[in-house]
Amino acid sequence: MNDKQHTIQAPVTVRGIGLHTGVEATMTFCPAPVGHGYKFQRVDLPGQPIVDADVDNVVDLSRGTTIEQNGARVNTVEHTLAALVGLQLDNVLIQLSGPEPPIMDGSSAEFIKALTSVGFEEQNALRNYYEIPESIRYVDNARGVEIAALPLPDYRLTVMVDYNSPVLGSQHATLDDIGKFSEEIASSRTFCFLHELEMLYKNNLIRGGDLSNAIVVVDRVVSDDELSDLAKMLGKPRVSVKKEGILNNVDLRHKNEPARHKLLDLVGDLALVGRPLKGQILAARPGHAANVAFAKKIKKKMLESRTNPVPMYDPNREPVMDINRIMQVLPHRYPFVMIDKVIHLDDQVVTAVKNVSINEPFFQGHFPGNPVMPGVLQIEGLAQTGGILVMNTVSDPENYWQYFLGIENARFRKKVLPGDTIVYHCQLLAPIKRGIAKMRGQAFVNGKVVCEAEMSAAIVRKDA
Repeated sequence: MNDKQHTIQAPVTVRGIGLHTGVEATMTFCPAPVGHGYKFQRVDLPGQPIVDADVDNVVDLSRGTTIEQNGARVNTVEHTLAALVGLQLDNVLIQLSGPEPPIMDGSSAEFIKALTSVGFEEQNALRNYYEIPESIRYVDNARGVEIAALPLPDYRLTVMVDYNSPVLGSQHATLDDIGKFSEEIASSRTFCFLHELEMLYKNNLIRGGDLSNAIVVVDRVVSDDELSDLAKMLGKPRVSVKKEGILNNVDLRHKNEPARHKLLDLVGDLALVGRPLKGQILAARPGHAANVAFAKKIKKKMLESRTNPVPMYDPNREPVMDINRIMQVLPHRYPFVMIDKVIHLDDQVVTAVKNVSINEPFFQGHFPGNPVMPGVLQIEGLAQTGGILVMNTVSDPENYWQYFLGIENARFRKKVLPGDTIVYHCQLLAPIKRGIAKMRGQAFVNGKVVCEAEMSAAIVRKDA
């Protein structure tokens, strides 16, 4: 899995008709900056409103996942989002000239092809993974649905489907490496059963459906008259049924293509949690309603962990900022540099690391024979970490000073000793106004809080 965030190197466009709306649209994938995430933009509407790909924006689940924000709606987003997740892209703006992404061939393959054609760009920020901390489960007994997420250091998914159909029977699909999405999952097309087809048409759905972009599973004997009626409904001169029970002689790309497509949908729907995931996902009989309900459970856990953060520190991962870059941003120098590297940085949160050594100069006079890191210097480490966050909001940090204005509710929970690694974590409490920032900071050693405080700071131009 990638450690750094990625976007695409240049815009790329696809065109086609929407599966459910039947409206033709142009969709352009555009590069986006660090921390942008996935956003749709309805360029056909006044003001060209933005719709965040967020599970809280889901408004409809009729055979697909529809999101809405700022008065703009985007239908059937899952195949598009699955392609972005499968390519491990983090920051992309998706401009859309209609209400629904093109269905293309009913899979994510054409999106993968288009995105790959323009190449990817590594960005100078680490991916903000959400690592599943403990078992998370969703169960719908009435529909026989169960989805679970288990802790795992990478992203794997397994899907089982069972439609009580003599044609499909039970199927399962597994993706043990998200990097294999393009070759193993992306080409699997959407499908429905024959008995669902008329219902979908009567409910004004699949208006863009075509036998070239959807698999229709025939699970009963169909008369010649019914086939004629189907041909008229689909606008075809004639339709037929293969002996396997697939309408119009469509060849399956995989024996378990329906199960693989359900896995594709799950990848796309879980993208709505807003962060790349690390964990094992096990799903029995999933569908969009269950996927979205499960995504909401994951996001709730994610927000809880952000409110009570215990940052994960992997010394093998490349930092966002090393000591040389830190010293370009902060004015502090020996012996007063209290952080060694920054391991996470976005517009709201920063995480930094300090390795405490017996060679620290303050140990010469602070409790000789019983060395304990002074609490005020732990606070200074939090302040310097917060300074990185504040300076990240200006384009030319070398032209600013950052001053510590105040501290409230400071608490010291445990001693910090030589050999400890402190993980500093600061989060903005409110948007920065008039150069004043208010933050909550916590310091951790071995996952335990050793120090915490609320701080305020100001950024002031050096020539002011």
